[in-house]
Amino acid sequence: MTWSAKQYSTFEEERTRPVRDLVAAVPPGMRAVRFAIDLGCGPGNSTEVLAQHFPEADVRGIDSSDDMIDAAQKRMPGVAFEVADIATWRAAQPMDVILANASLQWLPDHATLYPHLASQLAPGGHLAIQTPDNLEEPSHRLAREVAAQGPWAERIGAVRHPVRHSAIAYYAMLRPHCSRVDVWRTTYHHPLAGGAAAVVEWFKGSALRPYLAPLDAAQQAGFLARYQAAVAEAYPAQPDGSVLLPFPRLFIVATR
Repeated sequence: MTWSAKQYSTFEEERTRPVRDLVAAVPPGMRAVRFAIDLGCGPGNSTEVLAQHFPEADVRGIDSSDDMIDAAQKRMPGVAFEVADIATWRAAQPMDVILANASLQWLPDHATLYPHLASQLAPGGHLAIQTPDNLEEPSHRLAREVAAQGPWAERIGAVRHPVRHSAIAYYAMLRPHCSRVDVWRTTYHHPLAGGAAAVVEWFKGSALRPYLAPLDAAQQAGFLARYQAAVAEAYPAQPDGSVLLPFPRLFIVATR
């Protein structure tokens, strides 16, 4: 199942709030930001935040999805976007700001990747990262359980997300390469109208993709029905009919 800019953007306001908080935490430097890039730019919502915060910078964006890049280019026609792999990306010149918002969690070997990204910074440049920190939340735990227990278990029961690390581990990865490393964790509580179905729609655009991709249409429908029933128990509706979705995220701003 390929990335869908339309599906991902269903909850754009909620998905954009963390990147606003992240970019706002980038400390002012001694010189202007000239070169900035958004790694895993998606449909361009995070790139837009980056460009608004650093209006004088040459801002660019990359993503591995053609659909995401098409959406980003339509959103910001004056910005250079390209389809590229974060894992093999190298800067054409030292960067003043590298933004990676909700993208690096899909990649393995962070112990190599994070220092590599820091090495692409100019002196005094900033690496700003936000990753979901929710693998043990009911949303993800239930996806694993439904995958392992249904008739599709042979196909998706062994789906595993790349390893994510603790705040302490990320600090240790980056501190030898950076003059300053700021790490924090925030849990957002998003009110979603539509009950459990809204939670399913949210994760269809991200975390459920590896489970749905190997299944045919009928299997996908069965998986989603069973997952939604489990989600309804884990995330009870509030009196106004909405569901409050807790969503923890880990933030890092590292300065070279």
